[in-house]
Amino acid sequence: MTSAIPSSLHTLVTPQSWRWRGFSIRYQAQGEAGAAVVLIHGFGASWGHWRKNIPALSEHFRVYAIDLIGFGGSDKPSPTEIAYTFETWGAQIADFCREVVGTPAFLVGNSIGAIVAMQAAVDAPESVRGVALLNCSLRLLHDRRRGALPWYRSLGTPILQNLLAQRWLGHGFFRLLANPKTVRKILLQAYGRDEAVTDELVALLMAPAADRGAADVFLAFTRYSQGPLPEDLLAVLPCPALMLWGTADPWEPIAQGKELGKFPCVQQFIPLEGIGHCPQDEAPELVNPILQDWMAKLDAETA
Repeated sequence: MTSAIPSSLHTLVTPQSWRWRGFSIRYQAQGEAGAAVVLIHGFGASWGHWRKNIPALSEHFRVYAIDLIGFGGSDKPSPTEIAYTFETWGAQIADFCREVVGTPAFLVGNSIGAIVAMQAAVDAPESVRGVALLNCSLRLLHDRRRGALPWYRSLGTPILQNLLAQRWLGHGFFRLLANPKTVRKILLQAYGRDEAVTDELVALLMAPAADRGAADVFLAFTRYSQGPLPEDLLAVLPCPALMLWGTADPWEPIAQGKELGKFPCVQQFIPLEGIGHCPQDEAPELVNPILQDWMAKLDAETA
């Protein structure tokens, strides 16, 4: 692997590796006591996206931050070797809780990581104590969402997906995206606070893009318009949920997020004013205390 970790992340302990289905999975662990917490990143990110949360949470909990297969420092097998779906990632998290964590855990996910957390909870309820969902992906390009889109978007999405299925064209598109200037521009759109978009953050997201197989993982997910919608999983979620939502998220509108917050399993829906798509990185001073209080309360209630 060629993935590198930005220098300031070395203030955390050295990441570890776990073998899952014959592949190497990278994860970070910190904290000696308390309930277990597993942090799950969003699309294109890695455990380092939680670098501002791990130290604070590990003061009270045993904290694990994992790279989903296909991302970060984890292996990136061909889509012919493994299906890049929420069922796959949910199974990865459930197995991680059983084999590495060793106890049921709270799962905290951002964006698609929130879907992964819910999928793991539905598939392995004995391994999950609760899920915290940060700007949960609404999956607006899902096949079942297309009926609500304008006609040009409804038709345009499958056309683009079919074009990107041409490997040479898809890899060229990935190369256009995977450069520091483009990544910074995307982050400045996604984040509400421009000052949170640092050189370190850009380097963190850029490093895995150089790994063999990274382009094929990216293209596999751009063609994935099936699988569960968040409301499908919330309707059958077997554990309590907390939802945090940055009001300035341009990709996942908070108005639709609030509708998800009406499911009975959601104990709290907390808007974060002026914050964008990745509140754990953009506003850790807001997110960390909320997560600590919610998990501590649930831990005390179920001890």
